[in-house]
Amino acid sequence: MRAPAATRAGIVALAGRPNVGKSTLLNALVGEKLAIVTPRPQTTREPVRGILTRPDAQIIFVDTPGLMEPQYLLHRSMRFEAEKALADADAILLMLDATRPSEVPPADVVPMFTTRRNRVVVAINKVDASRSDALRAHTTWAERELASEPLYISATAEEGLDVLLERLIALLPESPFLYPEDDLAVQPVRFFVAELVRETILEQYEQEIPYSATVRIEDYRESGDPVYVRAVIYVERKSQKGILIGAGGAALKQLGTRAREKIEAFTGERVYLDLWVKVLPGWRRKPSSLKYLGYAVPPDFETNG
Repeated sequence: MRAPAATRAGIVALAGRPNVGKSTLLNALVGEKLAIVTPRPQTTREPVRGILTRPDAQIIFVDTPGLMEPQYLLHRSMRFEAEKALADADAILLMLDATRPSEVPPADVVPMFTTRRNRVVVAINKVDASRSDALRAHTTWAERELASEPLYISATAEEGLDVLLERLIALLPESPFLYPEDDLAVQPVRFFVAELVRETILEQYEQEIPYSATVRIEDYRESGDPVYVRAVIYVERKSQKGILIGAGGAALKQLGTRAREKIEAFTGERVYLDLWVKVLPGWRRKPSSLKYLGYAVPPDFETNG
């Protein structure tokens, strides 16, 4: 009697510059909207973990914050989280943008890929909107820096994903599945609820507001109908609070309506969304504020300041 084929399971980190399409790809591969997606750079601030289970393999995808040159502490937190995810992964998917020929990972990050080049798959995304010079430039870069022949994919059109999955699964260790087969995500529902509120902020407001705002779920009660969610939006200045709320509270009301609809679609339940706005001065630059809001603080910034 033939022994059943061994399964594979492991972690694949999605890496690349901001707006390269990592979140869109995660959602396409998992078949569920887990990562928020907007045209704005730096949409992903914390790693988002989604699970794809097939009969032969289970992949835990980690959508990491975009690799960039940090300008303040929140950026350093995002970079720290991305680098940690890369170090912990069984395989790395490095994504390049077929519409931006000059955008490759920052020079100081490249060694993280070159030292593990046998665990790295390079994919050039957005080929459905590609520029030939970008394809040539990225292909040359991948072959020179990583001795890797890149795959051409489109996360939006879901092109080339079957070949991509086979390449990634081949890099995973033989292992029993790490999560129940019907699980799609690792993080709790309240994490995704906060992200949906933040996505709506990114869509509705202009200029500095989306980058100065973050969302914390203060209360989440599933026992009633509707589910009660109390979410606090933190901004850095009083003027930003006024813009978020709007004249007579109109802007906040619109934000709440749109975010609630997204949350109900995600959870499949009726939701009462209770939105509040508070000022936490300079939170993006203060270790203590980042800790309070749930962001990782790099070890060299671990202070009470």
